[in-house]
Amino acid sequence: MPVCKLTKRTIDALCPSAKTVVHYDSDLKGFGVRVTPSGYKAWVVEYRPGGGRNVATKRMTLGSTGTLTPDEARRKAREILASVLLGGDPASEKSEARKMPTVAQFAETFLRDHVDVKLKASTGATYRDHIERLIVPEIGSVKLDQLTRRQVSALHSKIGQKTPGIANRMLSTLSSMLGFASIKELVPDGFNPTRKIEKFPENHMERFLTSDEIRRIGEAIREGETTGIPWVVDETKANSKHVSKPENRFTILDRYAAAAIRLLLLTGARRGEILALEWKSVDLERGLLHLPDSKTGKKTIVINAAARQVLAALPKAGNYVIAGRLPDKPRHDLKKPWAAVLRRAGVSSARLHDLRHTHASFGVNAGMGLPIVGKLLGHSQSSTTERYAHLENDPVRRASEKIGGKLAAALEGKVVRQKAKEA
Repeated sequence: MPVCKLTKRTIDALCPSAKTVVHYDSDLKGFGVRVTPSGYKAWVVEYRPGGGRNVATKRMTLGSTGTLTPDEARRKAREILASVLLGGDPASEKSEARKMPTVAQFAETFLRDHVDVKLKASTGATYRDHIERLIVPEIGSVKLDQLTRRQVSALHSKIGQKTPGIANRMLSTLSSMLGFASIKELVPDGFNPTRKIEKFPENHMERFLTSDEIRRIGEAIREGETTGIPWVVDETKANSKHVSKPENRFTILDRYAAAAIRLLLLTGARRGEILALEWKSVDLERGLLHLPDSKTGKKTIVINAAARQVLAALPKAGNYVIAGRLPDKPRHDLKKPWAAVLRRAGVSSARLHDLRHTHASFGVNAGMGLPIVGKLLGHSQSSTTERYAHLENDPVRRASEKIGGKLAAALEGKVVRQKAKEA
């Protein structure tokens, strides 16, 4: 066990032998340099956890002599030995740190053991998309317990520049994953760097289509199914010369896409419920759609005669009512056909989900109570339906309609008889 003052000169003078030898520093107990038979030299520090003689000695490698100077290595050794005096065990802590999974590694566990097992398929698909497309590419290499609020906030801000809503949903997904890590005792209780990160404001204003907008949308759908919806081409752009001839610039609307849009308006169902609807769940005779898995769980939708007519006219091209490219796979979206219909109808800023709001608004304006409308929409809580309460025919609205009706009749030259006042 050679002991000497470890300086650059003495280190350079050390020669390898037939076996690995540790040369210890004469000034700092436990600090030394390890020399292998190949000539590799590395700084080391040795200590006994707790300081007892009956405890086995542990050795930590600080780095090679080529990367750390004697003073730098000695400083690191002193820090480790000071930690031991305070009851620490740096070698064990370092070993445990190696076992800590990265965000990407734990994400696989989270998806397998929690998302795929406990969540609905549609919710699970959203979680998986957030993790694989947004979270892992940016912070996947970070050790789970080393993830900071600054890193999460930077990711949230980056996504939010283009899609604030998705950025907020991603934050919720990451929070759920970290909560699961706490349950697995990989991180301490309460460790969640997503907390206190302010979410982006989102515009949740409901859009209710007017009767005229609905009429124009209907006309656009019918045109798309028959002659096709004409393209809009900017002739001033250089690449416009490469598009089809004017007589061929039409988009034929897929009959299943057209049916899906009609059903969304006529039933008030959610987009995912219609796109995932299977023929085995359709009861045309009784006018019912039996949904085994919706946002609020298993439910039954009552469909009207108009919706039944749309369903009856559709040919069965597979398991799903709204046929996609593959007979055993549901269609994923209606973005392109919906955008074409809106453009042709001259209707702006309307989402597919607004068809559901419009369905509800027509029901409320027709004098139906909120509980009935909520039942039709499949709301699990009455508070969800209360967003349509302002549309209900209250006394003020009825009075306005009555006065307006009389004034309109007077403008048309019709005689309006006044009822005698009650005594």
